[in-house]
Amino acid sequence: PVFAGMNGSAIENFSCVIYNIFLMNCTWQAGRDAPADTQYFLYWQKSRDEEEIECELYIKDENCRNMGCIFQNVTIGIEKAYFLVNGSSRDSLIHFYDEYIDLYKIEKLMPPSNITVSCDGIKNDCTIQWQRPQISHSDKDMCFKYLINIKYK
Repeated sequence: PVFAGMNGSAIENFSCVIYNIFLMNCTWQAGRDAPADTQYFLYWQKSRDEEEIECELYIKDENCRNMGCIFQNVTIGIEKAYFLVNGSSRDSLIHFYDEYIDLYKIEKLMPPSNITVSCDGIKNDCTIQWQRPQISHSDKDMCFKYLINIKYK
């Protein structure tokens, strides 16, 4: 199929990250050859059964061009989510960009909580305990790996 739109007008470097359990931040860069008045709009669909919704909170650059979006109350489903960024310009047609993303792969985990250390000077040993971080995509205990860095002072 022939896609309408000027070459080099679609966004570039699209990426999203989920953080603080339920926030998602997506960013992109304007197409290299996009006209100066191009404005971009992000739509996403969490699964095939759900409505496609437009970003409600855009991140803008100094020219008031949408360059990203912050989503709140995001939960991770089992299907890949669909993202679409299209653009409009007075002068020309703008290529759209779309991508399917597994949301669990872009979640930045919180640190473990309730970390406690208790040491026994006589036995010369210490016990370190913690609770696993909260995650967006499941309440199950997943297979977490932890890296413990102990510095002696």
